Amino acid sequence: MYDLSNNTINNKHSYLLEYYNKIKSGEITAGHELIIQLENLIDDLDNPAFFYDNSDAEFRINFIERFCRHTKSPFFGKAFILELWEKAFIEAFYSFKCSKQGYRDYYEEELPECNIRRFKKAILMVARKNGKSTMCAGLSLSEFFCGNGGADIICSSNDDSQASIIFNEIANMCEWSPVLKKRSHKNLKGIFNLKNKSTIKKLSDRTRNKEGRNIDFAILDESHEMKDNVIAKSIEQSQSTKDEPIFVNITTEGFVNDGYLDKELKYAREVLNKDREDETLLIWLYTQDSENEIWQDKSTWQKSNPSIGKIKKHKYIRDQIRKAQADKAERVFMLAKDFNIKQNNSEAWLMEAEYVNEATFNIEDFRGCVGLGGVDLSETTDLTCAKALIMKKGSSKKYILTKYFIPESKVKQGSQEDKKNYLEWAKKGLIEITPGNENDYSLITAWFIRLYKQYNIRIIKVGYDNWNAKYWLKEMEDVGFECEKVRMDMNTVSGPMKLVEADLKSKLINYNNNEIDRWCLGNTAMKIDNLGRIMPVKVNGLKNRRIDGSVTLIIAYAIYMRYRTEYLDMVR
Repeated sequence: MYDLSNNTINNKHSYLLEYYNKIKSGEITAGHELIIQLENLIDDLDNPAFFYDNSDAEFRINFIERFCRHTKSPFFGKAFILELWEKAFIEAFYSFKCSKQGYRDYYEEELPECNIRRFKKAILMVARKNGKSTMCAGLSLSEFFCGNGGADIICSSNDDSQASIIFNEIANMCEWSPVLKKRSHKNLKGIFNLKNKSTIKKLSDRTRNKEGRNIDFAILDESHEMKDNVIAKSIEQSQSTKDEPIFVNITTEGFVNDGYLDKELKYAREVLNKDREDETLLIWLYTQDSENEIWQDKSTWQKSNPSIGKIKKHKYIRDQIRKAQADKAERVFMLAKDFNIKQNNSEAWLMEAEYVNEATFNIEDFRGCVGLGGVDLSETTDLTCAKALIMKKGSSKKYILTKYFIPESKVKQGSQEDKKNYLEWAKKGLIEITPGNENDYSLITAWFIRLYKQYNIRIIKVGYDNWNAKYWLKEMEDVGFECEKVRMDMNTVSGPMKLVEADLKSKLINYNNNEIDRWCLGNTAMKIDNLGRIMPVKVNGLKNRRIDGSVTLIIAYAIYMRYRTEYLDMVR
């Protein structure tokens, strides 16, 4: 028995109905997917397969608000008062119970006891910094102290540091409350309830013996980073003996394509739209209805940020949007993390107008200059590139001299289009086709020597990737070049790649309108990680699309950033 107009179910106040009514009235802005789930839940209040009892949810909400305190700035030490959306989520998960008939119809067996909870698993997708981890820490504590005795509670994620976030939040909440601290003990293995023998532990890829556990309650944090379901499957299998297990998957959108989260969301959306039946899954997605609305209407930000204005600041999102308008990596990261819009790692790094620069120069203009080098050795049977970055006194522009190398066999084996392009580029002097099946790296050394002998261009540092470099490195050092390794990983190339992007957009990179450079830049996509760091990859992973010119430019920029002060002093 419910009264939608008075927000009551069975004559008791319902946060679920209150939340739904505020969305319908326009007081709260919500996305289409969340509204579908709420309407499905309202419909299920009339479904004879279930009955509604919010006493368990109310008990946990009261526990959290009475005993849990915030442990992070700017709310440090304050009582944990749950937001309305958090109360509605908790109530929805705990309050739907299976009727005898409903249980028999779904499981084809008799209900083992009364008040069996309907939902066993929840997917909660909400943008970063909206309080989801803190809420789940409080919920874990409510199960730890008030749930079944001897319960195993798990804080899990793809890596140990992420799994530690909620675990440490739980431990800190225990420390803050004299009542909770008195009844618990923490050591390196976990947190232990001294009275009912329940435990809280971490589980990640680094954890040994993932199998054989007996988990009652599990939080899986930031599942967007997971490529497979190893952790999730071990949790689900460990809960197979439970009548009322809890598995809460909390996450934002991410950058792993066809990973665990993508498969979970595909399944969840089929359930949400009633194309698939699963009465045990609660789908609670804070998502935008389009990307355009983000830029045009700030009131829509609440669709993916339910705590905006109270926890997450409008100013923060405005600052992120301003950065995103100037930086592709910032834009991709913001759309995924602040608005839960899936980003594809294989999308083009730059638009054509951003990397095309028809400006040219004459190498004679750089006679007597100093420069920095970059080399992408690639595979011995593939395209190889060498570049020299040169700046002139009083200018912030970077002028790029480039030479490409490719084995003759690679040209012959390529498609007709590839063969035609390579032969034309060779005629223009942009690429040198070397005899045989392998690149002759000594030709790279000869090119740098030629820059010095013919034009007195001195290359003071040369960056190189780590591929197949030993004998070439010795040869370079024997003739006097100082070479440094530039690892092709997120930590090393993210900064240089972002600076290359900014300089290309500002037309501060003059690559002499080199056709192969332009081709490589158009082929380059951007891979991004959970920290917003980037590195170059091929668009859509196409093997015949070369990005060697882009990689070499980024390597040269990495050396420029390492020695910027010294190099600019020499230029001046």
